[in-house]
Amino acid sequence: MEGFDPRTSFGYEVSQQYDDVPRGDEAETVEFLAKLAGRRNALEFAVGTGRVALSLVRAGVRVDGIELSQDMVDRMREKPGGDQVAVTMGDMSRVTTGRTYGLVYLVFNTIGNLLTQDGQVRCFQNAAGHLADDGVFVLECRIPTASARPGHQYLDTEQVGVDHVDLDAGRYDPLTQVLDLNHIRISSSGIRLAPIRLRMAHPPEFDLMARIAGLRLRERLGGWNGEPYTAASWRHISVYERADGPT
Repeated sequence: MEGFDPRTSFGYEVSQQYDDVPRGDEAETVEFLAKLAGRRNALEFAVGTGRVALSLVRAGVRVDGIELSQDMVDRMREKPGGDQVAVTMGDMSRVTTGRTYGLVYLVFNTIGNLLTQDGQVRCFQNAAGHLADDGVFVLECRIPTASARPGHQYLDTEQVGVDHVDLDAGRYDPLTQVLDLNHIRISSSGIRLAPIRLRMAHPPEFDLMARIAGLRLRERLGGWNGEPYTAASWRHISVYERADGPT
């Protein structure tokens, strides 16, 4: 995507609009993570505006975060309780908080913001380095489908309203596994574009990354409510633990 820089893609404008359209499953996400954390501390990679972290804090879990965008953190600080999450600024594949946690989590396809396989492997290694001996790393990601489209490109209608239409235009490069995607809103006030670039990977590739990082798959689900992971699942929630831990 010409002119797109993932290092600056979550700037001020995005931070102000990021929470406008919630996914709708945030409550289920928090409930799942809170049960895994129990009384232990948690660390969110790419904590952003605190959409998950602040709700997890309200559920009684102490949460730290790692985040690349200062604008996203500034938006979190404006929210009630936004000062309760300690944030270390930097790349989630490299930066360390210097602490260990019972839960490290990375949700909403965000691992795709790391655009190379090496970067994603480093992310797993960084997660493993932050885990307590009995800790777990939770990864949520969509199952790639763009590679199956003719010509590896598509235009989807996401929502049709009385005063707006939301479209997704994407192009997938099977050599790099990178998806260039633009969320397009056409309304009476004009056209708004929200570009994103993601490296897509299937669950078996993530499992190999985990093995490189000294982790192993504990379980894989198709949803936050414990739905089974099947061939029809559109996403996976994978829970990894230390490979040298108790079986």
